[in-house]
Amino acid sequence: MTITGEIRSSKRRSGPPRLKITSLEVLCGILVLALLFQSRLVDLLDVPKLRTASTVFVAICVQAMPFLVLGVLISGAIAAFVPASALRKLLPSKTALAVPVAGVAGVALPGCECASVPVARRLMQQGVAPAVALTFLLAAPAVNPIVLVSTAVAFNDTPMMVVARFVASLLTAMVMGWLWVRFGKAEWIAERALARMQDHPGTNKWAVFAESARHDLVDAGGFLVLGGLFAAAFKTFVPVAWMQTLSGQIVLGVLVMAFLAVILALCSEADAFVAVAFSALPLLPRLVFLVVGPAVDVKLIALQAGAFGKSFAFRFAPATFVVAILCAVATGVVLL
Repeated sequence: MTITGEIRSSKRRSGPPRLKITSLEVLCGILVLALLFQSRLVDLLDVPKLRTASTVFVAICVQAMPFLVLGVLISGAIAAFVPASALRKLLPSKTALAVPVAGVAGVALPGCECASVPVARRLMQQGVAPAVALTFLLAAPAVNPIVLVSTAVAFNDTPMMVVARFVASLLTAMVMGWLWVRFGKAEWIAERALARMQDHPGTNKWAVFAESARHDLVDAGGFLVLGGLFAAAFKTFVPVAWMQTLSGQIVLGVLVMAFLAVILALCSEADAFVAVAFSALPLLPRLVFLVVGPAVDVKLIALQAGAFGKSFAFRFAPATFVVAILCAVATGVVLL
């Protein structure tokens, strides 16, 4: 059922109200219990590593949440105000040709990967081919102006890093789009992500906008929290000294930085400042870090599983991981 259908059906329901416990009531209950047992919780959690992990977790969520909200607002606006026919007219009729158009269109959305997931799902629901929507999903958080400017500021003594990141990230998005055209199957994507939204002239568009944004925010927010927990645990409990052994091993450095990008789950607007801090490593592994991170990380995998289904995420994420590494290495060898 579409968002519009949900709004209409809710208006037709009648009968005595039933007690329904939702996530809001559960959250309120947890907050009440936390206030009642505040002193005991403080004593229990007063451990240095737990304090560090909680700080990292909060930082990740606070950093990503504004862009997630931006994404769901754009998603709601697409659902309410952009007719499906208009979107289809803007793209080339052949999906293979529409893929690079979607990749370049990612420049227009100044957000991170959290914002691109709900937008990509809404594009699918508006009738845009999955390959095109997925290309946009990968390109938007990596090639937009904010990311490129932050990379230029972080690597102010290496301007070619900005060019290399842009080329490798755009290439990753386009290759994954073309691979989906050739090998992708619609049954890998959850039915809720492909359910077509029809234009309904008589429906209140602002109501559709509000309901769509609320639905996407609740759906994606929980998975963002899950990804933040994994990232905080890794960053807290993995010794820093392990990274110092990679300075002279380029292949191992590329692989480790790729996996580190997945685990740390940094926002694409801030990851360049983390990458530049690994000054002991050559530029190539750091480029891999910058290309892989916005394309696939633990919070993005969780968000994709929530938006498109686990079957999709467990196929799309590993393929994206490999393609991102290959594109970053090939671009780095040529440009750096």
